[in-house]
Amino acid sequence: MINLPHPVSKVHPQMPMAERAAQFSPFAALTGYGDAVKETARLTDEKIELDEDAKEILDEKLKQIREQIEEHPEIEITYFQPDERKKGGSYISITGCIKKIDDRKMSVVMQDKTEISIKDIIEIIWKKNDDGY
Repeated sequence: MINLPHPVSKVHPQMPMAERAAQFSPFAALTGYGDAVKETARLTDEKIELDEDAKEILDEKLKQIREQIEEHPEIEITYFQPDERKKGGSYISITGCIKKIDDRKMSVVMQDKTEISIKDIIEIIWKKNDDGY
């Protein structure tokens, strides 16, 4: 067979090289491999464990918020959100007004219904209002 001439059709024109290669491009030998590589490359942060002093400061701020909750103080909360697919997560900062502090669930509920676990909060910053708070 090696020494035989290459067959050439008399009916059909020869397909250009680019089109011949294109017919194989949709084939994926490893289904999901590309997604797995992207997921592995996606970075996550490790959760920061606060020391006792930082925990006391957060507890004091939550106590102050609880006392002024009827005034709907505007605050910025930075908290850790665990990743659903892999170890670690990311830190998110949101600004808004607190609707309530749920002692049963140990969470803070914002007016936009975002619920944040108190154990995941790393920082609370009071935003200034007209009263200077």
